[in-house]
Amino acid sequence: MTQTSNSHANLTGSLWMIAAMAAFAAEDALLKGAARTLPVWEILVLFGLGGALVFAGLARRNGAALWSPDVVSKPMRIRMLFEITGRLFYVLAIALTPLSSATVILQATPIVVVAGAALFFGETVGWRRWVAIFLGLGGVMVIIQPGADSFSMLSMLAVLGMLGFAGRDLASRAAPARLSTDILGVYGFLAIVIAGALYAAWEGRTFQVPGAEAAACLGLAVLCGVLAYTALMKAMRTGEVSAVTPFRYTRLLFGIALGVVFFGESLSAAMIAGSALIVLAGLFIMWRGGSARA
Repeated sequence: MTQTSNSHANLTGSLWMIAAMAAFAAEDALLKGAARTLPVWEILVLFGLGGALVFAGLARRNGAALWSPDVVSKPMRIRMLFEITGRLFYVLAIALTPLSSATVILQATPIVVVAGAALFFGETVGWRRWVAIFLGLGGVMVIIQPGADSFSMLSMLAVLGMLGFAGRDLASRAAPARLSTDILGVYGFLAIVIAGALYAAWEGRTFQVPGAEAAACLGLAVLCGVLAYTALMKAMRTGEVSAVTPFRYTRLLFGIALGVVFFGESLSAAMIAGSALIVLAGLFIMWRGGSARA
């Protein structure tokens, strides 16, 4: 590949990544909007069913079987458990806490994935990247401020969601390669349905027929989720990973902007400082990983 074509591929991949992050942020905002009137468990079930049906249709169109023994392999079972955990607690976080803070905390996921890859997959992570990992996690602590008067246990919802997503991403590395992204999407969204069903007993709220606004929010959230997932796959398959991946952090900008504009949220000094630590640590880890100087 020539330098010109390589640069064009990197630019295209970066634009796909930015589009994916914008769609993910919009999905979060729409789910938060639906949570104004609907129980969280109902949002999870309806959103999960919608996404699963869309990906099932895409899988069948591409000739993929919806069921195979690989679906219930150990890595897939572990992946589903983490998906349930991540989705449940993250949706709770965006429903009950500021969208901007939940979005920022979620950006620590790649940092935790690198740490998990070193601990569970034996990948080499040098001391510089370990320092960056702890700095990034320190950024999360700056945001939630444990021990401070302003600390709320609700802040831990986003942390638990982030850890769930990190576990899901790690389990995905061990998932059978024969499973297509569409099939992973089907069972990822079915995990959201299970998360909603489990939370229904805890929440104790009955099913409510969605009003026009809530129904529109859920429908658009499903659309954004599918578009985001598709754009993310295109981004990771176009250009160099080291050039495309840093643009994941644009989700932070989109999430904060949506929180401020549509939900009247404000940014504190702790939020800005914590965000800077997480982003800088994440970018440094990616750079060290791509430079072959772990």
